[in-house]
Amino acid sequence: MPTQDFDDERWPIVVGVDGSGAGDLAVRWAAETAAARDRRLRIVHAVDLAAATTVLEPYDLIVRPVREAMREHSVDCLAAAQRLAESVDSGLRIDTASVDGTPARVLIEQSATAHLTAIGAWGISGGGLLGSTVLSVSAHAHGSIVVVRDTGTEQQTRHAGPVIVGVDGSESSRAAVAAAFFEANERHCELVVVHCWSDLRFGWFAGLPDRISDRRAESAAQELVTQQLAGWAEKYPDVTVRCRLYMSGPCHHLVEWSKSAQLMITGSRGRGGFAGLLLGSTSNALVQSAHCPVMVVHPR
Repeated sequence: MPTQDFDDERWPIVVGVDGSGAGDLAVRWAAETAAARDRRLRIVHAVDLAAATTVLEPYDLIVRPVREAMREHSVDCLAAAQRLAESVDSGLRIDTASVDGTPARVLIEQSATAHLTAIGAWGISGGGLLGSTVLSVSAHAHGSIVVVRDTGTEQQTRHAGPVIVGVDGSESSRAAVAAAFFEANERHCELVVVHCWSDLRFGWFAGLPDRISDRRAESAAQELVTQQLAGWAEKYPDVTVRCRLYMSGPCHHLVEWSKSAQLMITGSRGRGGFAGLLLGSTSNALVQSAHCPVMVVHPR
């Protein structure tokens, strides 16, 4: 049973802001979570002065006023985000930070000592892609990264429903299971464990449907899930666990479950992942399509 650093009381909940509506949703979600857990909330805004200087270098006279305007904008963003967080709970312990650097790099660095890191993202329509900052942070940050998307619904404020976790037997999946039990225990809700025992349908392999029965495949899948859950029920005896197995790809089923969930949890990379991969295919699909906040978990 692996361990994850969830309960170091010194670590704050970190949220990145940029002055957008999606950022506000992330602030509200992070503030609610910090209040419920009596955690310090750290609100971070990145100021990419180097990029601005590079772009404006031929126009030397306007470099300084632009840099000053960027600093002022950062202060304004942080002040507005703090007011929003305080409207959620006036007793929150809050600190703010304006940090030089690209948003992705700043949040990745901040996540190293965060209880969890939240980031907002605009909803998308079919075929679109989330911004590079969200995908970079989701793929390369430390610990648990929560993407709160603006989908035009109340999904980001849902407080009922289960925590859902997708498992596939990978190291990343084991870290996701650890996070899922912790979150379900904190939220006093049911945990639903979803496993799809093949990313591909058996029919894609010539002759296999005649040789491998559904029963044998399901038995192997159940054994994998049992191994991944071993020890966690004893550590979190108050968490009710429900398992669901499917013989098909995971994305469709997890997106469907997200319609009734308060939080979806996935590992950063699945069985086919490798170190240079931006984000696993399932995780990528969920942060772009889920109907609730998505937590992408990296092993610590």
